[in-house]
Amino acid sequence: QVQLVESGGGLVQAGGSLRLSCAASRSIFSIDHMGWYRQAPGKERELVARITSNGYTNYADSVKGRFTISRDNAKNTVYLQMNSLKPEDTAVYFCNANYRWNDYWGQGTQVTVSS
Repeated sequence: QVQLVESGGGLVQAGGSLRLSCAASRSIFSIDHMGWYRQAPGKERELVARITSNGYTNYADSVKGRFTISRDNAKNTVYLQMNSLKPEDTAVYFCNANYRWNDYWGQGTQVTVSS
């Protein structure tokens, strides 16, 4: 079992930055990969960024060059640094962990980007 708690969402103007945090209830060193997904109203949940246990990362094309995912194993926390935010980044952002072939999700944190 893995419990995930997100924080760091909020309201920001276009061009601004936010950093999301995802704190895990167990050592993330043992988690195969962790990631951030988002879901905008009326749309399906989509992958934003993912990081594996050995540090490999991948990003959605829409956020490449603007978002950075990182992990701090000592704090059991994964971060998503979001720069140059756009109104189309507005969504609920969810943290995900894939551990022993099971997916675990946080409760989500709202990110709203005003134009």
